Order: sequence, then structure tokens, then C-alpha cells
Amino acid sequence: MTIAFIGMGTMGTPMAMNILNAGYDLVVHNRHRDREIPLVEKGATRAPSPAAAAETAEIVIICVSDTPDVEEIVLGENGIIRGAGKNTLVVDMSTISPAATRRMATTLGEKGIRMIDAPVSGGSEGAINGTLAIMAGGTPADVETARPVLASMGKTITHVGPVGSGQVTKAINQVIIAATYLGVAEGMTLGLKAGLDMEKVVSAIAGGAAGSWVLENRSAFMIKNDYPLGFRVRLHAKDLRIALEAAREMGAALPVSALVDQIESGLIGRGYGDEDVSAMARTIREMSGIDS
Repeated sequence: MTIAFIGMGTMGTPMAMNILNAGYDLVVHNRHRDREIPLVEKGATRAPSPAAAAETAEIVIICVSDTPDVEEIVLGENGIIRGAGKNTLVVDMSTISPAATRRMATTLGEKGIRMIDAPVSGGSEGAINGTLAIMAGGTPADVETARPVLASMGKTITHVGPVGSGQVTKAINQVIIAATYLGVAEGMTLGLKAGLDMEKVVSAIAGGAAGSWVLENRSAFMIKNDYPLGFRVRLHAKDLRIALEAAREMGAALPVSALVDQIESGLIGRGYGDEDVSAMARTIREMSGIDS
């Protein structure tokens, strides 16, 4: 089976590498063509456009940053819709607007092209290790068609409903993550203000109800006030805006997410948008007088 993969970013490159390592024939395309080279060196074939990538592939996977990028890749002048044959399956693993996802699926469907949305959680570590959590929206048959390929990238693959449901589920994921990061940032700041040994504090609370992946893997960043890249602030902010937009459409109140949106917007404005999302602790530490 030939798989096309479009998007060689922080997430996409290791995800595509895992597909290649699973034994699939892989065709790759990226807007910045030099990013295709590591995959080509491992045996992938390059394509000059999304349309060309789709011409020989049974499944076309997309993993890029934002809704307009996906729309261009799928429906643009050199988009997948120009090259894919009937019954080609498009799998969008980006995090984008649920409404836009449904619109694209409808347009593709008119050409006999199938689509599922399958956004992921687990960060760059999960992408490298093939342990991502994948949230799939689409028909049961289409999700099952994609499942063996998705299994090369993820540890859990959950079919959550019709097309667009994966994106809503990812929005829920990002809302919960926002609250968790903010809570851990506030907790670490409180402990630092109290003069406690924060390694002991984290050890004490990690096994209880406050335990979380964020506490175990990002609290040290917050304590040291150093935020090496895992998942960029600006990308989480983009995801959170998608969640807030969906919430407005559905009439759901997300007050904590709205606060985190303001904090992250401030960080981006100050030049911290490419730091790990745990950098929201910068703001809490500064508000508390730890840092100037």
C-alpha cells in the first residue's frame, strides 16, 4: 500500500518516519522542500505538490499547522482534490476547525474521495515514539481502513463519531490541557513563594489526585523558568482559539480557557510563542514577584 504524507513539521516528520519504518511505500511533500530530505534518505519518494502526492496513494495523510493550510492542501490549485482518484482516503491529522473539516469532507465526497479527521495528542515525544493518542472522526469503514496505518503512529486509536468529531475531541483535549498547565504553574509558583524544596513537593503530590503528565514532565521547566520546546505556545494558542470558537457556536462557557488564551496571547506578543506551552508559568511567576 502506498501512503502519501504531507507536512514535515515537528510532528509530521517523525510520524511519517514511523509509517516508513512500518514497511509502507511512502510519498512525501512539504511546502519547504528541504524538509523532505530526511524521509527520502530513508526510502521515501518526493512529490512536487499535494496533487502529485495523491495520484498514486491509497491513503493521503496531512499534518500541518492551521485550518487555511489544510484547506489549501486539500482544495487548492495544486490540492489533493486535483490528483486523488475515487475512493482515495484523506486522513487529516492536523488540529483545525471542526466546521471546516466537515465542509472539506463534503466537497471531497462530491468527487468520490473519502475523508476522516484524526488529530493527535502526545506531543513531539509521542510522535517520535509512535505512542500518540489518535481521535478519529468519520464513517466506521473509513476509520477501519486507516487503522493499520494509524497504528504505526499511535498507541490508542479511538473512533469518536462522524467526520469532525475528532476535531471536537481534540478541542476538548486542549481545553483540559490549558487548565492543567495553568494549575501546575500556579501550584509551582505557590511552592516557590513559600520557599519549599519543589522536587520534594512534586514527588509528594504526583501520586495523588494532583498527579498528571504535565506535573511529572513539565513542572521542572516551571521551577527553573526554562522552557525547551515540546509543544509551542503559539500552536496551543491556535488550538485553544479553535476550541473557544466551537464553544461560542455551541453556547458553552469556557472561562479558564479564555483566561489561558489571554496569557498565551501575552506570551506570544512578548516573543515567547516558540517556547513550550509550560511557559505560561512565566506570567504567573512574574505576577507573583518571583521574576521581574
